[in-house]
Amino acid sequence: MEGVRPGGGPPAGAPGSGSGSGSASFPSLFPPGLHGIYGECRRLYPDQPNPLQVTAILKYWLGGPDPLDYVSMYRNLGNPALNVPEHWHYVSFGLSDLYGDNRVHEFTGTDGPSGFGFELTFRLKRETGESAPPTWPAELMQGLARYVFQSENTFCSGDHVSWHSPLDNSESRIQHMLLTEDPQMQPVQTPFGVVTFLQIVGVCTEELHAAQQWNGQGILELLRTVPVAGGPWLITDMRRGETIFEIDPHLQQERVDKGIETDGSNLSGVSAKCAWDDLSRPPEDDEDSRSICIGTQPRRLSGKDTEQIRETLRRGLEINSKPVLPPINAQRQNGLNLDRAPSRKDSLESESSAAIIPHELIRTRQLESVHLKFNQESGALIPLCLRGRLLHGRHFTYKSITGDTAITFVSTGVEGAFATEEHPYAAHGPWLQILLTEEFVERMLEDLEDLNSPEEFKLPKEYSWPEKKLKVSILPDAVFDNPLH
Repeated sequence: MEGVRPGGGPPAGAPGSGSGSGSASFPSLFPPGLHGIYGECRRLYPDQPNPLQVTAILKYWLGGPDPLDYVSMYRNLGNPALNVPEHWHYVSFGLSDLYGDNRVHEFTGTDGPSGFGFELTFRLKRETGESAPPTWPAELMQGLARYVFQSENTFCSGDHVSWHSPLDNSESRIQHMLLTEDPQMQPVQTPFGVVTFLQIVGVCTEELHAAQQWNGQGILELLRTVPVAGGPWLITDMRRGETIFEIDPHLQQERVDKGIETDGSNLSGVSAKCAWDDLSRPPEDDEDSRSICIGTQPRRLSGKDTEQIRETLRRGLEINSKPVLPPINAQRQNGLNLDRAPSRKDSLESESSAAIIPHELIRTRQLESVHLKFNQESGALIPLCLRGRLLHGRHFTYKSITGDTAITFVSTGVEGAFATEEHPYAAHGPWLQILLTEEFVERMLEDLEDLNSPEEFKLPKEYSWPEKKLKVSILPDAVFDNPLH
């Protein structure tokens, strides 16, 4: 439960409250980390010392469900000279270390990041006659914070979040998010480390897809050039009815398509509903217990396997190339994906995967024939994998959200792969690698063209390349939700 109250400022008598000589008497009432962030807010809003706040009634460190202690809400007058409209500015408190006493975050010193190293902000266009800020953005921020705390994966500028639902639960087309640096708030040095400010930017589905096909930073730059779609401060307007590509059709062809062709995609992997079968031997042949058979308990990735996947994902990528994170919670399991940022705990790591099978006992095995299975949302990303990644000499990984299965597509230019041109299908425990030549990728793109038209898609759908001994099936979600699929 959360409550809305005035009181964004420090308690009376606390440092920075302006109460004179008595201020030093109550330093414990106003935690130093909170004070540092509040100071940056006061710099921007000196006339709003006590903004409205959404506060967690039962703090996270006392067993409450909401990681953010507070979300402050300010009224920003914008900048008419820059065509920036008046809006509400939301700032979170809690992803960074507010207290420094290990109640929430481990204190690691002053030189590194404070807590997770960032706080979230959000800028929402103020509607005419609106006298108070809506509170739904605070719950949105709590949802993202819950994900960060549960997964220990952090965010960075350029990341995207596919939410698959209007951010305010209305009928809005704004159903996804990009993340970028807040245009006004500067990094803060606190006694517990540095805090930066990442702004949530609401986007339409078409804009999210463009960010996936190309990269988040490129789409953010386009949004900045279109005032009604964000403008220079990237303000979210939930009533925006057109995408940037409908507003300016030239942006798709002249900027996005050219960017994809030139740069490829920065998206190196996704959390997905996926599975694979080894068709090289009959299912009843269990002589090699390393094979993955549908309906049997899959082997788990050892710690060394997981590290190898991580290293493979890192090779040959741009700075912002990150695999996508798993869902925040069960309610979002069919939709939410996040572009991966540097993390304290890698998203590919399973807490139960630590050396269940000794690494040296699981040899890499070449397969003659494989069958890949994806749900529709994951399958729709195969053209992106082929065109935006493999044709640019890169790789792309599907990591199952329901187990330790992983499928990595690699091109001939990727180093460190255990799949080769001579043996293009290779498995190491539940991790399958598939090496595709450029010629075969071009053919697959032609055969898979209908994946780009999901509205005309009927499940199940099967694609087969017999001479390559490869089969791909696109199946309903229910197949993957059933443990005996």
